Amino acid sequence: MQQERFSVRSRLLSFTHAFRGIRQFVWHEHNARIHLAATICVVIAAVALKIKGAEAAILAIVTGLVWVAEIVNTAIEHLANHITKERHPEIKIIKDLAAGAVLVAAIIAVIAGLFIFIPKII
Repeated sequence: MQQERFSVRSRLLSFTHAFRGIRQFVWHEHNARIHLAATICVVIAAVALKIKGAEAAILAIVTGLVWVAEIVNTAIEHLANHITKERHPEIKIIKDLAAGAVLVAAIIAVIAGLFIFIPKII
């Protein structure tokens, strides 16, 4: 297999595809709006409580983790739905695993947020 030569144009085009995917996710997926609302709340709380440094970095990382997990989950769901519209036990397991990954990421984010925000509030 011949490897494609590096080109700045093709790399820039790959960013275009990635941004199109993010736009598709935010505009068409209900869960994206939930994550967007939660992210806005976290940012407002972080600014209001003057969160800085490592704590701000932790919040950014765990928030990003949830976004990444949800985008990958959505991609898996779309791919599975493209393969078959019929109920299939293996596809159900795959979809449940992907949804579980989102839940784990969200729980980690909530725990991190509690560790950071509760001491600031108290």
